[in-house]
Amino acid sequence: MVRAMGLAGLLLGLFLLPAVLVSTSFRHGALLTEPAPEPAEWELASGAVREDSLWPLPQWLRTSPRQLQLAPGRFQLVHGAGSSAGPDCGLLEDAFRRYYEYMFGQSWRGRRPLGAPRAEPELSQLQVVIEARDPGCHSYPHLASSEAYHLTVTEPVAILKADEVWGALRGLETFSQLVHEDDYGSFLVNESEIDDFPRFAHRGILLDTSRHYLPLKSILTNLDAMAFNKFNVLHWHIVDDQSFPYQSIYFPELSDKGAYSYNHIYTPTDVRLVIEYARLKGIRVIPEFDTPGHTQSWGKGQKDLLTPCYSGEHPTGSFGPVNPILNTTYDFMAKFYKEISSVFPDAYIHLGGDEVNFDCWKSNPEVKEFMKKQGFGIDYARLESYYIEKILDIVSSYNKGYVVWQEVFDNKAQLKPDTVVQVWMGNNYAHELSRVTGAGFTAILAAPWYLDYISYGQDWKKYYSVEPLNFPGSEKQKKLLIGGEACLWGEFVDATNLTPRLWPRASAVGERLWSSSNVTNLQDAYERLTNHRCRMLRRGIAAEPVFVGYCAHEARGQ
Repeated sequence: MVRAMGLAGLLLGLFLLPAVLVSTSFRHGALLTEPAPEPAEWELASGAVREDSLWPLPQWLRTSPRQLQLAPGRFQLVHGAGSSAGPDCGLLEDAFRRYYEYMFGQSWRGRRPLGAPRAEPELSQLQVVIEARDPGCHSYPHLASSEAYHLTVTEPVAILKADEVWGALRGLETFSQLVHEDDYGSFLVNESEIDDFPRFAHRGILLDTSRHYLPLKSILTNLDAMAFNKFNVLHWHIVDDQSFPYQSIYFPELSDKGAYSYNHIYTPTDVRLVIEYARLKGIRVIPEFDTPGHTQSWGKGQKDLLTPCYSGEHPTGSFGPVNPILNTTYDFMAKFYKEISSVFPDAYIHLGGDEVNFDCWKSNPEVKEFMKKQGFGIDYARLESYYIEKILDIVSSYNKGYVVWQEVFDNKAQLKPDTVVQVWMGNNYAHELSRVTGAGFTAILAAPWYLDYISYGQDWKKYYSVEPLNFPGSEKQKKLLIGGEACLWGEFVDATNLTPRLWPRASAVGERLWSSSNVTNLQDAYERLTNHRCRMLRRGIAAEPVFVGYCAHEARGQ
């Protein structure tokens, strides 16, 4: 818990919107075939409308040039009449405090706006109304959670309506982005109406804590950034060949011997903190424990788990993937995954299954004999599938769903119908999506969004321009793609460069997965992303620049 101290410092105040914005009075993701006539007060007033700093862009929005003033000393975030959530909803109470600070920060305390008092009418409250009978205050977000919301900002009270608290969290983020501070220290919001929901249900960030250990503070900071960009899944690639930082309750020697050091571990308390911190922001935590490959660190603390490699008739002293021929392997895995199933509340566990090198299996005489008895011949992909299928049965017995990398599907393992296949190989991923969904499996796309590959220039445009559903297949197949993930593998990433390498590049993926498919204008996105990056800076996220320029708050000395 010592590493978690100082987290309050991450939640810094308000972002000050840059003055130069491109404005429209009526924007929508899902095109309306017959838009209703707009009242005169909703017409465009150039320079007055601030919605272009919204990121990701909502499905439907309209804004008015009419501005309302917010007085930090009087403005309130409250539960609205008829809401199924109330003051006992800790999740929303926490969000109210958090978003108040994001909007107003500390800068307003003890000072008055400069210049003459403004004449705009005042917005006194944002009332949040949860409409479902069970608001979800004490539950965990899941794949089918509702993140939809409707936001109306008019004098004297703004109304945010959502079915569940998860939609309210997304709406609070949007409202906070609408609020801006002028040159004289007044807080303003344009009258607006927004109807919004995510295009895809699974919008993830993969963090790798094996190649380099990431301190808790780094993980929590990036959960904040994920919420600012409406991501809802932390894919925690927690262990790998290089180190085993997860401290197991049943098998403590895995981290005792497999972690880089005693300081490079995540205790059960650490893990609970990450899960709860994520929950309060509407983010699921899906752990990945990748086997049978990527397991060198496992073998240090679990005797006989890995396959001994041979040179001729003699062991070399090195080890390969998990040994798939021993009953003790499956006894261990059953107990280990029982623990993981209880520690991580999400309905899914990521089981990996990628990049299995067969050379060690091929060298081992006992494995070769087992292959012969099973009738596998020399097809080691069948041995891998044999292992994977046993692991899938173990995890299923604990009522967990599972995600696997695409090789498990490619190698023709017998998968249960509810398996989720993650497509990561960049060569012709559209064809792979077509094959996976054609076989009836749910898919997640990661291939075009490997953010560990870096290059000179604005590579966010490449990530932004991906159309996830641009693969051959029926409408039924397209519905099986539930979303995607931006992946930041850790070979060259640790706490020193994690946040600036990830943000705002991952923001491009966030909008692609949230907003309508017709939101593709790169110039409009550039302007909004530049503003959004400045807002993240104001909130304590060390996001790298999009391109040359400066942030308005810097010019004001804030």
